[in-house]
Amino acid sequence: MDRKLPVGIQGFEKLITEQYLYVDKTEYIYKLVHNNVPFFLSRPRRFGKSLLLSTLKHYWEGNKELFKGLAIEKLEENNADAWKKYPVFYFDFNGADYQGEAALEGKLSFLLKDWESVYGTINDDNTLAERFQNLLIAAKEKTGLRSVILVDEYDKPLLDVMDNKELQDHNKSVFKGFFSSLKSYDEYIQFIFITGVSKFHKVSIFSDLNQLKDISLAEQYAGLCGITEDELHKYFEPDIISLASKWKISREECLGILKSQYDGYHFYPHAEGVYNPFSVLSAFYDNEFGSYWFETGTPTFLIDGIRKNSFDLRKFTNHTIYASESNLKDYTGDTLDLVPLLYQTGYLTIADYDVAKRRYTLCFPNEEVKYGFLESMMPSYVPKTKPGNGLDIFTLDEYIENGQLEELRNYLTALFANITYTIDNDPFEHYFQSVIYLVFTLLGKIVQCEAHTYMGRIDCKVETKDYIYLFEFKRDDSAESALKQIDSKDYALSFAADSRKLYKIGVSFDSESRKLVGWKVAE
Repeated sequence: MDRKLPVGIQGFEKLITEQYLYVDKTEYIYKLVHNNVPFFLSRPRRFGKSLLLSTLKHYWEGNKELFKGLAIEKLEENNADAWKKYPVFYFDFNGADYQGEAALEGKLSFLLKDWESVYGTINDDNTLAERFQNLLIAAKEKTGLRSVILVDEYDKPLLDVMDNKELQDHNKSVFKGFFSSLKSYDEYIQFIFITGVSKFHKVSIFSDLNQLKDISLAEQYAGLCGITEDELHKYFEPDIISLASKWKISREECLGILKSQYDGYHFYPHAEGVYNPFSVLSAFYDNEFGSYWFETGTPTFLIDGIRKNSFDLRKFTNHTIYASESNLKDYTGDTLDLVPLLYQTGYLTIADYDVAKRRYTLCFPNEEVKYGFLESMMPSYVPKTKPGNGLDIFTLDEYIENGQLEELRNYLTALFANITYTIDNDPFEHYFQSVIYLVFTLLGKIVQCEAHTYMGRIDCKVETKDYIYLFEFKRDDSAESALKQIDSKDYALSFAADSRKLYKIGVSFDSESRKLVGWKVAE
């Protein structure tokens, strides 16, 4: 029988009863349910938050048979109070469209109506908050137990309408009124767990629940979602062997590719990294080293925000993006501050932490995110960089692999001629730096290429089987000056004994005309 990998499976009951592979996270469940505080967890999309909530739901509903053989079964074996059937109110905000008027109210009312039929409460003309309060009271009267409240992707109705401030403010107001019940009806509540991508402080979940425990940056829960290195080896050894066999590489080489592609997420300073679970499962399911996390694309509001704020794209790979703990942990999505939003959505992760300065350094977690993100940024700067028009990365690679210098010059000339300038007062310098960085970083996916940005280092170095290219780019200066810098800094010295043909190329751009105006080559 083939191994059943749970790609896209978010229901714990289905996963267990239909015998899908399950990476046992129930030791974490045990820790959570035995701490009677409200929890909040922020993780990027496709990181298993919905499966986590589903697992919590079945624990609190007392479905002991689903947990047979898992860690929590043994942990609870001497607990007489375990496996009681608590009333569970599971708010799942996935899978709905919140763009329409009163869409959020409709979703909440639909959920409440279903529970009202169970507990016999009367709707009448009560508000949504009053209906929920009546349910909490009725549930305790009927079962003798307090309620469990699970909220999955609470912020989806807010993130989905980022470009409609009026509707977003309306949805915040709906949430504020609705979830205020959680504070005033504490005596009817046993356990609260809320997940999302970002925090919106003006939503009463955060402003009213003063004791809400945010475990998003907690060391003991750093591996709660995602796949650790140990779990990869424990649960997926047959899949690793199969993938290595297909691509005719060693097991160690296969593990190296998996690590560079899908590992690297850190949710606590210096903690063990975790793999993106959706990407790893998809890779094993397809037996391919594919790019899976970006199938739905980067949100438009993120791309627009980066470009409109002239964010220096080079910072993504040179370890110069910094944040404080409050930026990452207490960040409010209301401000659209790019750095914490990029962290919470999974495009950046923790690379380092300076204890003395209490400063986090952020970077791309892995190659899948790095190249997927930059590929999604490229059309925003140069919309015509598409396969078939001669401005794609593979065409550039062909010119470089074959030493076609004239075609290479024409490529760069056409590239900058097709840049779109749609933002008032947006400096050419930002576009100049960004496009050079994007083009040569993306080229690095298929050929050995380094785009440096530090003083005293070559702007870009590209190596192929037969050629070495040293590029120096100048803005509002001459190509001759760029070429002289390559010589004066002895950039070519390290290749003196190399048998490959070396080209030194000075390129100049003009800010006023926004064109490539100079090109000098020396061998």
